[in-house]
Formats: sequence, structure tokens, C-alpha cells
Amino acid sequence: MPRGDKSKYTEKQKRKAEHIEESYEQRGVPQDEAERRAWATVNAQDGGGKKPGGSGRARPSSSKAEPKSRSGPDSKSG
Repeated sequence: MPRGDKSKYTEKQKRKAEHIEESYEQRGVPQDEAERRAWATVNAQDGGGKKPGGSGRARPSSSKAEPKSRSGPDSKSG
């Protein structure tokens, strides 16, 4: 993906960037600077483009192991 390619963004992120860009332009910021700031804002708020979903993204439910019983000098059993 070349730099500046917006194809990996969701439609919602694209609409948000457009709205932010228009707001900057109304305040007198040049168009290219407004676009740069708008995408920087979207990236800061949403963490960039689309995130891959599916397996491997979240921790599996089986990763929560049972707490092990402690034995040794710091053990509270007595």
C-alpha cells in the first residue's frame, strides 16, 4: 500500500476525516494542511485503518489458567 492510500479505512473513518477537514478549512487552514490534520486526527482517535478480525486478534478464553496453589517460604498456609 503506497503512502497516503486511504483504501484501508472504513467508510465511517473516511466520513469523519472529511468532516474534520471541512471544519479546518472553515477556520482558514489551507486544503492540503486541513486534509493532513484531519487524517492525523482520525488516526489518533481510531488507531489507523481497518484492523484484521477473526482468530488471533483476541486472547483465547482458555488462556486464563487456574491460580496455582503456592507452597514455599512465602506461603500463608500453616
